[in-house]
Amino acid sequence: MGEQRTLGQHLASRLVELGVQDFFAVPGDYNLVLLDQLLKEPKLNMINACNELNAGYAADGYARARGVGCVCVTFTVGGLSVINAIAGAYSENLPVICIAGGPNSNDFGTNRILHHTIGEPDFHQEMRAFKEVTCMQTQIVHLEDAHSLLDAAVAAAMRNSKPVYISVCCNLAGEVHPSFAGDPVPFGLAPKVTNERSLDAAVKYASEFMNKAVKPVMVGGVKMRWPGKAQDAFIHLSEAGQYPVAMQPSAKGFFPENHKRFLGTYWGQVSSPYCSEVVESCDVYMFVGAIHNDYSSVGYSLLLKKEKMIDVDLFRVTIGGRHTFGCVNMRDFLNAMAKAVKPNSTAWDNFQRMYVPAAEVPQSAPNSPLRTNVLFKHMQQMLSADTAVLVETGDSWFNGQKMKLPEGCLYEFQMQFGSIGWSVGATLGYAQALKGKKRVIASIGDGSFQVTAQDVSTMIRYRLNPVIFLINNGGYTIEVEIHDGPYNTIQNWDYAGLVQCFDNHQGNVFSTKARTEEQLKEAIEQAHKNDDKLCFIECFTHRDDCSKELLEWGSRVASANGRPPNPQ
Repeated sequence: MGEQRTLGQHLASRLVELGVQDFFAVPGDYNLVLLDQLLKEPKLNMINACNELNAGYAADGYARARGVGCVCVTFTVGGLSVINAIAGAYSENLPVICIAGGPNSNDFGTNRILHHTIGEPDFHQEMRAFKEVTCMQTQIVHLEDAHSLLDAAVAAAMRNSKPVYISVCCNLAGEVHPSFAGDPVPFGLAPKVTNERSLDAAVKYASEFMNKAVKPVMVGGVKMRWPGKAQDAFIHLSEAGQYPVAMQPSAKGFFPENHKRFLGTYWGQVSSPYCSEVVESCDVYMFVGAIHNDYSSVGYSLLLKKEKMIDVDLFRVTIGGRHTFGCVNMRDFLNAMAKAVKPNSTAWDNFQRMYVPAAEVPQSAPNSPLRTNVLFKHMQQMLSADTAVLVETGDSWFNGQKMKLPEGCLYEFQMQFGSIGWSVGATLGYAQALKGKKRVIASIGDGSFQVTAQDVSTMIRYRLNPVIFLINNGGYTIEVEIHDGPYNTIQNWDYAGLVQCFDNHQGNVFSTKARTEEQLKEAIEQAHKNDDKLCFIECFTHRDDCSKELLEWGSRVASANGRPPNPQ
């Protein structure tokens, strides 16, 4: 048994055990002692963010690359600031450990009014708010049960692939207790176990369903990420059945895009060319880890029928809209199905007969204004196994889907929650998690950038080297195409100049502006040369320059939003 540790040191050792090497923090008087204790762990590094919202977004981005993220804030004013980011992580099934420094344990049960509260002697308001956006909430008020409560929380985060909330009283973080051993026993992580009888029955029904089909197809979704990491099993099943594979937009990159039977993105009317025609004409479609919402269904306009669908969720399989089998792990189901299906490439053969490659984006006329499709053409040329792409809510969603990812290139965006501004903090966390491994290439709209811009300075501070393409088109283009109005126009900034201000003459940034294709090519060349610096390229495009997919998607989402009330 090693020497005893403090509560904060024990928490730090658990974070390291989970795989956290960096955590994101905003200091406040209630978490200062806790931060001192966390920093005593040599394998744990603190990244100071400018505000709690960005710190939470950074933990989100970090979790996407490393499997778990952590953010540490102060009581209530910090917690309620970070809660939007935690809600986004919850929606995207990301295990984020949200730690809040809490009041002195002696103040609980008294009638005292404390600062950073709304003026009521109730110190549970923050925890109640987090109840809606985390899978577990706990307050450490006594040393005696701190060990078990902490272990239960971190295990819940990893088991459910969801955020958790942990509040640590400010006077306990530096206290020693015998249960915080120097060499702690590994925390328990009991997995959700597949019921073998339920699995056998699900595989029997599903394999018969697939084997009787004339044209089966598979569609992958973002829930394959965690827990269980089912991507490999998904690929294995597709190869065993020789099925063509499409991916939902939020799962881009989960299936190798150089695979010989890859169809592209299935997104209804804004799918990759010929993809929706193939998927929706099949007589059986297996959706794995899919999210069926208004955005992914393009305003509920998909031409799918439940009686033709096998819907494989994390621990449940539904066949034909009628037969449901619970307690079936997604990965176990896919691996068992690979042994039971018969090869059938008919749908892929149909796709090959009708497919016509998309036309190349033509080179611009000399000194003509930069177009969005030209920008993404050059971003495409930057991609390799040593890059990772992150795109913000907006037209970048649709242009990003057209990019062809080389093997090993990663791709992320936040589709379910769709919180504008997410990408700046997420780029911070994503780049920190991939530091020394991959260079992050981010596409961010000007409206979104204005929400969270200040943490570009944090990227500079910690010598991160993403390439950020800032699309300056004067407003919220995605909202323009859903419902336009004066509220979609923003005050223009000197974005490239602002980033230089963040650098404050330290020489750790390259920033420039591109108004033409020639200027863009020169900027990208400089970004390659300055591969040890953050590179920021402000790209000017016309306000109405957007993809045809955004026009189609926007009109359909507007139609769904504008449905009249049902008659009473």
